[in-house]
Amino acid sequence: MLAAVLYGKEDLRLEQVDDLTPTAGEVVIRVGAATTCGTDLKVWRRGGHAKMLKPPTLFGHEAAGEIVALGEGVTGWKIGDRVVANNSAPCMTCFFCNKEEYSLCSSLTFNNGTFAEYLRIPASIVQRNLLPIPNDLPYDLAAMTEPLACVLHGAARSTVKPNDRVVVLGDGAIGLMFVAALASGHGEWADPKLAHSHPYSNVFLFGGSPQRLQVGEKFGAVKTFNYHEVEDVPGLVRELTDGWGADVVIEATGVPSVWEMAIACARPGATVNLFGGCPRDTSISVSTEQLHYSELTLKGVFHNTPKYVRAALSLLASRALPFELLLSKQERLNQLENVFEAMKQRQVIKVAMVP
Repeated sequence: MLAAVLYGKEDLRLEQVDDLTPTAGEVVIRVGAATTCGTDLKVWRRGGHAKMLKPPTLFGHEAAGEIVALGEGVTGWKIGDRVVANNSAPCMTCFFCNKEEYSLCSSLTFNNGTFAEYLRIPASIVQRNLLPIPNDLPYDLAAMTEPLACVLHGAARSTVKPNDRVVVLGDGAIGLMFVAALASGHGEWADPKLAHSHPYSNVFLFGGSPQRLQVGEKFGAVKTFNYHEVEDVPGLVRELTDGWGADVVIEATGVPSVWEMAIACARPGATVNLFGGCPRDTSISVSTEQLHYSELTLKGVFHNTPKYVRAALSLLASRALPFELLLSKQERLNQLENVFEAMKQRQVIKVAMVP
């Protein structure tokens, strides 16, 4: 079959690899659509990922498709079922899983290889994070279950309350999904405690693309700002918040200097969600005085859990929010390298790759 293999920094090759046969407990799906992601872009540019993969390896982690083969012992599924598989599953037995901290699972199973004609789903993911998708939900939308699950997990960990003033730094797909989850009145998808009868009306989005900022406005951001045109982002945030700073700040770029900016945008008592994954071996400086006397809560939030995988698919299937705005276009698999070049130049947000 045809598949993308990552060999190193910006070294992605389409190759013919062995056809996939499921072992016990596994299934194989024919990929209907695989969506590109900012994480894929970072991995492509950096040549690896601290947690998910090491090259050479099959590449890509967001996909939906149709089951074409069942391994021995698989029950509850049949050939032809339309499904989406999360790219991971927790073991459910380790120290962290026993504490229901599933994203920290010591034996988290990761699966890569969505940029291909077929994808094999490991048994643990079949058991815990393989979900049926409705017939009226397109594959390209269903494929966004994984990143949206990460965002809903992050939104829940951010302890946002109604009428909070929230700053989102970053207008990539993840930042825009955060805006959608928090500004649109659908925070309840992240956590039932966030349910309310009106939107969070004070979500401010900072990014570098006028087109993406327009998408943020459609998702409900009350104001958007091009950081290229702002001399002092923390100063502007204070102006927008009566001199205090934001109640919640979400960093969605994965740039260490922006992590520091996020902290500078926070009011005393705020929560700062450092969500964007930075390069390995990087660090930031934090004022101990500000952290202590302002009682800041700094959180690093990683990945998702089975609860939010299900919540994400439900939100996508509801069609309550126009997540199709994140899909810049569809492309054939043989255009994958060109797509990553376009992503590098920020010409597209997400692209649905069709084998």
